[in-house]
Amino acid sequence: MNRVPYSDPASGASNQANELLKAAKEELAQIKSQSQIIQKQNDDIHHDREALDRAREQLSKDRQELIDKLAKISSLTKDEAKKELLEAVDKELNEEIAKKIRGAGQRVKQDSDKLAREILTDAMRHGVTEMTAEYTISTVKLTDDGAKGQIIGQGGRNIRTFERATGVDVDLDETPGEVRLSSFDSVRREIARISLEKLLRDGRIQPSRIEEIVLKTKEEVEKIMLEEGKKLAEAVKVFSLPTELLQILGRFKYRFSYGQSMILHTLEETKIGIALAHELKADVDTVRLGCLLHDIGKVVADEEGSHIELGVKLLKKFELPDKVINCVAEHHEDQPFSSVESVIVYISDAISGGRPGARYEDYEAYAARLKKLESLAMSFAGVQEAFAIQAGREVRVIVKPEEVTDASVTRLAHDIAKKIEAEMTYPGTVTVNAIREIRASDVAH
Repeated sequence: MNRVPYSDPASGASNQANELLKAAKEELAQIKSQSQIIQKQNDDIHHDREALDRAREQLSKDRQELIDKLAKISSLTKDEAKKELLEAVDKELNEEIAKKIRGAGQRVKQDSDKLAREILTDAMRHGVTEMTAEYTISTVKLTDDGAKGQIIGQGGRNIRTFERATGVDVDLDETPGEVRLSSFDSVRREIARISLEKLLRDGRIQPSRIEEIVLKTKEEVEKIMLEEGKKLAEAVKVFSLPTELLQILGRFKYRFSYGQSMILHTLEETKIGIALAHELKADVDTVRLGCLLHDIGKVVADEEGSHIELGVKLLKKFELPDKVINCVAEHHEDQPFSSVESVIVYISDAISGGRPGARYEDYEAYAARLKKLESLAMSFAGVQEAFAIQAGREVRVIVKPEEVTDASVTRLAHDIAKKIEAEMTYPGTVTVNAIREIRASDVAH
């Protein structure tokens, strides 16, 4: 007998209700999602409408401005309209140019140090010379000490004649087997050295022979100096200097500054200056002459003054161009620089004189000289501090403002300079700068 499965009518109704409820929820979710989409679309339409309204408003404003401009232009003449248009274009261009200049300025600041080093390094490479600095003193070697008796002569007549003819002092006692010749003039020392060597070889040392040999030696040295002056000028491609000026330049052969040959220094400095002038688009010929002649005052004899003052005076005598004379006058910053050429000469001189091994000076003597400069300045009443700077070329003095007045500070600088002049020996000149400074301060509470 087959059985029919039992079905609960209540359970079936419940399942059907659940399915209907589930379908209703799904439909409600779909309606909600579509509602959100419609709301978003409505929002977008609203935003677009607002943007369109703003665009219409701006368009209306631009249209009105254009109408106003056209109205204005219609009342202008052709030239007036052209002028207004050019002014507008100029304004726009100026703004653009200003932006580019500012940008270029930043790049220049970033690259300037590197470029400057490259330019100076290249210029120094051009300044390399084949010459070698000489370190000599004016001495004459003797084969035997008996020669000293010949040099002195009966009653000292030979040595007196020699000193009078050459203008040098003869020292026979300092070193055995050697005669030392001393004079501030290096050319005189060279003439004396050559003359004494000739006399010793000749053996006939007596007054008339001494005078004859010294006179001939002077003529020979004058010829040597002229040739050396020509060679130096030609080496830097200067061909138009007067013979007398070339003769003076040739004195550099016998002149040394802190152990550095003046010919070497001048040749090196001039080559550096020419290279810098080419790089900086400066007047190369002015720099060439300025470098060549910058130290010519150091070999001007029988006149008082610093080598700068003597050099300027000499070049004015030969009517050289003012720009060249200014280079000489300003190469130690004694005067403000008047041109880029003067700055180049100054830099070239500093590079040549300041490079390692260029110059020699006993360090202990150098330090002692600087200390003495400072101690001399400090010995005056009212001086607070003193500093020797620029390798001893300047003494900077700081005074006590409560003890030294403005009226007396100039007198103090003068007195210090006079004391240095009286108690010290030094190359070149020493500038004394006295500074009186008053400072006031307060505190805001």
